[in-house]
Amino acid sequence: MLSRRTLLSCAAALPLVSAKTPGLRFGVMDGVLKKTSDPDACAIARRIGLEGVQVTLGRPKDGRLALEDPELQARWVAASKAAGIRLDATYIDVLHDECLKDNAQARDRVRKGIEITRKLNAPILMTVFFGECAIQNRAEADAVAGAFRELAPEAEAAGVILGFENMLDAEDNLRVYDRVASRAFKIYYDVGNSTTRGYDVPNEIRQLGRDRICQFHFKDGRSYLGQGKVSYPPILDAIREIGFSGFANLETSSPSGDPEADTRKNLSYLKTLI
Repeated sequence: MLSRRTLLSCAAALPLVSAKTPGLRFGVMDGVLKKTSDPDACAIARRIGLEGVQVTLGRPKDGRLALEDPELQARWVAASKAAGIRLDATYIDVLHDECLKDNAQARDRVRKGIEITRKLNAPILMTVFFGECAIQNRAEADAVAGAFRELAPEAEAAGVILGFENMLDAEDNLRVYDRVASRAFKIYYDVGNSTTRGYDVPNEIRQLGRDRICQFHFKDGRSYLGQGKVSYPPILDAIREIGFSGFANLETSSPSGDPEADTRKNLSYLKTLI
């Protein structure tokens, strides 16, 4: 039988896990640290106390995404291992210009993004639908669902989840989700965007549920977290209630102009809530 002292020593060695949101981990987009597509983001994230980095694949140069470069991929993998940081997702930013809803080349970009994400050992490729590429009506939503149905088998084979970030409400997200009907397709839920649209964010999280959400983005316009329009306590309550386990990546701004210090401040605020 183990002694009381031994049991207490073992307990002290265990990582601290929040009783409120035990499965939630925090990462950051590389661009938040002013290190877009730059592996140096990993060391900075570790200094701040984060666990993950979301990697931007980069706008095309000479027809290729920045992260198509095998040497740059290798540098990211090495940097993440050295820092003990998970490359928790990638972000295919070219979809701001090449719209998946109506551009065949965009589908090829996503195919390349799937390949890159696999090589980085990241689980999720975040796709985006904003600005001119935003989904404006039911016909466009159906076109996007058709594109994802075509791409999903390739993502499944690569072990990559296609994350769907957009400005739709939960009901319309569920409609696209049901039409794609693939384990490689999930909602990438941005609490800042949804607040801006006037949605009831905690209710939306509950409506979408644990199994349909792959990750979250946390932000609050130009404000520090907790000082703007997004109410984080009920959001974190909803995340806990659905039993979500995974990453929330910070997509926060830098009010002071010091992205490392500001990201640390935002992380500290979140830790007071969990």
